[in-house]
Amino acid sequence: MQSKFDIPAISTGDILREMAKEETQLAKEIREFMSKGELVPDKIVIEILKEKLAEDVSKNGFILDGYPRTLGQAKALENFTRNDAIIRLRVPEWILVERLSSRRICKACGAVYNIRFLKPKNPGICDKCGGQLYQRIDDTPKLIKERLKVYERQTRPLIEYYKGKVPFVESNTEKIDIPPDIAVAEIIKGLKKLNLPLKGKLG
Repeated sequence: MQSKFDIPAISTGDILREMAKEETQLAKEIREFMSKGELVPDKIVIEILKEKLAEDVSKNGFILDGYPRTLGQAKALENFTRNDAIIRLRVPEWILVERLSSRRICKACGAVYNIRFLKPKNPGICDKCGGQLYQRIDDTPKLIKERLKVYERQTRPLIEYYKGKVPFVESNTEKIDIPPDIAVAEIIKGLKKLNLPLKGKLG
């Protein structure tokens, strides 16, 4: 998505995973939550996002990826920014487990591949920059299923919370081998209908 816009995509999950590599007490706590498929506490995530949004790179707008995940995070967000739209991806659980467990990410540039449906030309090597591909520690079938249970308890209530407050743009996936570009095109089409002041390669 971010390649289509002139604004950054901010992934709190990516930020937390980078922090988890450090040798600090906070990093240790983050690793413990992630290893169980649990959400990192709101207090930590909210402060991290506030610091990120304070950077100059975010002043012209941004896409939030993986935030908010709880009602507490949603309410905190309203204190320091606003939502123009919510992108909701509707995907059956079996497809999520299959696709996420076969996902691989470039350590250097962050490009995403799938060893079943979107393979790199050379195994383990990024087509774009030649970087090494890796599997996220929480992209195993067991932890993915745990994350989905957490989603049902803590994140799904956000759908009702935002209804009538922020417009939704939805993308529905029913087939496991649908290329990501199709979903992106569907989302962009929905965003255009909202007449938001978007810039970039929207076609």
